[in-house]
Amino acid sequence: MTKTKILSFMAMVGLIAFVQCTGGGPVEEVESPPAEYSIEQFMNTVQIFGSSFSPDESKILYTSKETGIFNAYEVDIASGQSTALTSSDQDYALAISYFPDDERFLFTSDQGGNEINHIYVRNVDGTVKDLIPDSTAKAQFYGWAQDDKSFFLTSNSRDPKFFDLYEVDISNTGETMEGDLYSSRLVFENTNYIVGAISPNRKFLTLVQPITTNNNNMYLRDLESGENILLSEHEGMATYSPQYFSLDNSKLYYTTNEGKEFTYLMSYELETGNREVVEEAAWDIVFAGLSKTGKYRFIGINADAKTEIIIYNTADGSKVELPTLPEGEITSVNISDSEKQMAFYVNSSTSPSNLYVYNFESKEYKSLSDTMNPEINQDDLVAGEVIRFKSFDGMEIPALLYKPKGIQPGELRPAILDIHGGPGGQRRLNYQFRIQYLVNHGYVVLSVNNRGSSGYGKSFYAADDQKHGDVDLKDCIWSKKFLESTGYVDPDKIGIMGGSYGGYMVMAALTFAPEEFTVGVNYFGVTNWLRTLKSIPPWWEAFKDALYQEMGDPYQDSVALYNKSPLFHASNIVKPVIVLQGANDPRVLKIESDEIVEGARANGVPVEYVIFDDEGHGFLKKENQIEASESVLAFLDKHLWGKEEEAM
Repeated sequence: MTKTKILSFMAMVGLIAFVQCTGGGPVEEVESPPAEYSIEQFMNTVQIFGSSFSPDESKILYTSKETGIFNAYEVDIASGQSTALTSSDQDYALAISYFPDDERFLFTSDQGGNEINHIYVRNVDGTVKDLIPDSTAKAQFYGWAQDDKSFFLTSNSRDPKFFDLYEVDISNTGETMEGDLYSSRLVFENTNYIVGAISPNRKFLTLVQPITTNNNNMYLRDLESGENILLSEHEGMATYSPQYFSLDNSKLYYTTNEGKEFTYLMSYELETGNREVVEEAAWDIVFAGLSKTGKYRFIGINADAKTEIIIYNTADGSKVELPTLPEGEITSVNISDSEKQMAFYVNSSTSPSNLYVYNFESKEYKSLSDTMNPEINQDDLVAGEVIRFKSFDGMEIPALLYKPKGIQPGELRPAILDIHGGPGGQRRLNYQFRIQYLVNHGYVVLSVNNRGSSGYGKSFYAADDQKHGDVDLKDCIWSKKFLESTGYVDPDKIGIMGGSYGGYMVMAALTFAPEEFTVGVNYFGVTNWLRTLKSIPPWWEAFKDALYQEMGDPYQDSVALYNKSPLFHASNIVKPVIVLQGANDPRVLKIESDEIVEGARANGVPVEYVIFDDEGHGFLKKENQIEASESVLAFLDKHLWGKEEEAM
């Protein structure tokens, strides 16, 4: 038995300590400490996602990080045997879909994290074809046509700012360049929209035009006449998101929050213009869809940081009663074309995503993966707890609390705030290896969904507009009061950690509230809004004005953006900080981190800087994730926990 397994066994069945209460009262049971695991052990938990049924529905295509780099795999449903289909050791290969009638498949990849994704065909003989001849163009898969003879993709090859919609013929019956198996035709030349749903008969297209990040317009495009019909005439703030067309092409289904706090599902009848509310929930309905012939309709609800799936039988409107599944949330529902099977994932904050398949006829399900490293006892991990606290102005702020196991009575632990990106992101109750690693090593972690986070209504989402680095930062500062109230957090040892916009929040905390947090952990965070907003990738053009409305226009609001940019206030940094950056990041340029590191070091502050030459905005390679996490833990142990001082 390995040392880790022995420790894990002892953690489960070891002696339980008791503390005698005064006055002869009952004894208090003290939880035993868990086994401690290395980051390599956490990273040996395999990350998988995606699903596409093979034409005969005997296999499922998915993406796996088993080798340390994302590659395409397939799993045999009957045997559970998985097989690698790509073998990249440099850049990821993310599986998209099998072809409808054979086992060719589509996948996407970029180069070193530069986000210039291309779409590739992997042929049955193993050869690969890049469908995007322009090396500088970015492309995205947009689904198969209803008749399975073509698929749609968007590409900014014509103009780097705009994504045009193309239909790619897989039957080679249309006009084509000599030797080119996959001919394509331009369906829609874009001029500043986001392409949405496409009708089964290919006559209609939906377009979304962002106004702000919480307000947009939706259009119905008649592809034959070229007419755009506004479907979203409204007052105030409202968002619209097209989901799908009915199979008879008579109705469009879309989600909106017009007149309400949370998004709900609507239908629009193309011929008459009649609208009906199809479904509402107490939270946002975040997606909806139909199975191939319309036998099933499904929706997904973002219910307090956890996804809930509801499936309906459209013949009578009844809910499909799914069997009792392992604890966690069901995500990524995919119903096979025969409508006999459904692939889906189950995950929780203590269990990484596992792929399952459900048979509608037998009403049985089976697991097709076991992604948790067998060296890790799941009982040693900590489930996130949804909590809420009052902020400076009385607004209630949701957060996810992770309390380490084995805290002794009267013991005070260091804590780290975990701030999501976005700014409109959301921390959810799913598996986060970085969080579990820190909690397993004794740190309390509080993932704060500060105002401006999605999932809690449109008023909450808009509450930080033009107030970034101010009211959202105050939410984080006020979360310290909650941590202190737990009785097991050391108020003098609370740090802040985040990536992207969360990294900005870290640097905002260290510059605008320099005494509030003991340390900062900045993963590729924005530090100069003037530069970042001027240098956003060209393919963000359709979203640029909305982003400027929320954050500020660098050409018109330069003073305000200067004032909220940590770089220009780096002289205020007095607490230790670690900065982690991908050299190929197209969103937050490396110079952002270079300059803030230089500014902090000029103050004589302990600064660590970790650069990955082969990563972009986020670290995808296993070896880099290991190095990043080890560097962060060592930094926190030294500068937050003070373990070196304790050892003296």
